[in-house]
Amino acid sequence: MKRPGLCFLFCLLAVLSFLSVSSGVRAESYRVPGAQNETDLPWSSDGEANVPYVFHDPANDRHVLGFEYDLMNEIAPLLNRKSRFVQNGWEGLIPGLSRDLYAMVIDGIEMTPEHKAAVLFSRPYYVTTDRIVVRKGTKGLDTLEALKGHLIGTIKSTAAERLLIQQDPKNFRSYDEETNLFTDLRTGRLDAILIDEPIALYYCSADMEIVGKPVGEIAYGIAFSKTNPALRDAVDQALETLIKNGKLHDILAKWNLWTPQMAHYTGDYSETSVKPVAWEQYRTLMAGVSASDTMALFHRYVSFLPLIGEGMVMTLAVSALAMVIAVALGVALALVRHYGVAPLRIIAGFYIEVVRGTPLLIQILFIFYGLPALGIRLSPFFAGVVALGLNYAAYEAENYRAGLLSVPRGQMEAAIALNMTHFQALRLVIVPQAFRTVVPVMTNDFISLLKDSSLVSVITLTELSQTYIRLSSTYYDYIGPGLMVGAAYLLVGLPFVRLAHMAEKRMGKAINHGHH
Repeated sequence: MKRPGLCFLFCLLAVLSFLSVSSGVRAESYRVPGAQNETDLPWSSDGEANVPYVFHDPANDRHVLGFEYDLMNEIAPLLNRKSRFVQNGWEGLIPGLSRDLYAMVIDGIEMTPEHKAAVLFSRPYYVTTDRIVVRKGTKGLDTLEALKGHLIGTIKSTAAERLLIQQDPKNFRSYDEETNLFTDLRTGRLDAILIDEPIALYYCSADMEIVGKPVGEIAYGIAFSKTNPALRDAVDQALETLIKNGKLHDILAKWNLWTPQMAHYTGDYSETSVKPVAWEQYRTLMAGVSASDTMALFHRYVSFLPLIGEGMVMTLAVSALAMVIAVALGVALALVRHYGVAPLRIIAGFYIEVVRGTPLLIQILFIFYGLPALGIRLSPFFAGVVALGLNYAAYEAENYRAGLLSVPRGQMEAAIALNMTHFQALRLVIVPQAFRTVVPVMTNDFISLLKDSSLVSVITLTELSQTYIRLSSTYYDYIGPGLMVGAAYLLVGLPFVRLAHMAEKRMGKAINHGHH
């Protein structure tokens, strides 16, 4: 359906599944990874910008809606279980299967040959097509052939992207998020959009229109780890039941997504009494608050405060614990590099260069998704803390080593002359002097760590940046939530900015006093 790096992620899952020790699943029974009890059925989707699949209710951001959400609520009872939604970012959905965070993924994933090679799929639960979307009044761009030579937008790693690459690779743009894609069409940066029909239907605003005939065919399937074919078979049976008893028809009709194509696929040509109430409620709600309705916007923004507060607490907790690890390990690495024996100096230097030379995002993903293949499993919170702490320890180590080098060599000689041991001299004389010189730098590093903590959102932690993505994509409003989250970061970081200034002033006075 959407977002970058999909082929890489499916390949990653294939490798992790191969390494997994849990490949022996009996055909006559199935296991439910991530289940908290015998009646739990955990499944995952990216509900941050995912209308009409799985998304947060604009009327109450703590509620989750979507036709896939409704579908899972019907599948779970047929398996004698209770549906439980697990939020995960798109990049982490498929790797999360190998980590047993949940049992299955449903997120408009296209059942391509490449994807089928990496995961197990259920039978299709929805078949659809790509559609062309243009600004209202645009003429002559109603066929795939007519799009040649025009700037066309689509979502990354989709059937639409592959079609555009084959037809006109120089004149298309791929996007991570639907909201950005449709915004660029509205502002004239794009001439047209080629996108899955459900997305076109829900994101197309009053100044846009869907034109031309359907393009191609797409089938969505529920994804499972290759180590769990029995669960896939059980879900297939549940989907067959929902098709036969008309429940799938009713769900899709409720969301205005039942099409002749679905009727042909399921063989269900019956008429349903279910009205498209979910579709109508969503459209009414999204049109209900305009930028000129000051009081309505004010009340909406006030309703964001609890979520932003929770994000602030998570950001501060992850950052503070990570900094404790960074400081402790950084001091140890600096001492080893400066005073340790040759083998330890080499190991410490190698660690520092490797950590500083690789992206923090890769380190977070490796610790959370890669280490379980080696038998090391950390919760999202502790994986984020450890990843940030280990990363910043390398930078802190170099700061502390510079501080140690700034202490005159005579200080160590004087301490030894006073009958101190080497360890006592380091602990009581050298380290305190070095530490005092690096306090301002360390405080600034903590402020940087606060901002870098946004990267832990890729492993399901909802901190401030993820809160912003969730709110802005739910309401298509990037200004208000952006200013509020920016203010939240400022409030969290401001005390430490003041602390850094105070430390710098005290250091300046101490240095001037020493010179006198």
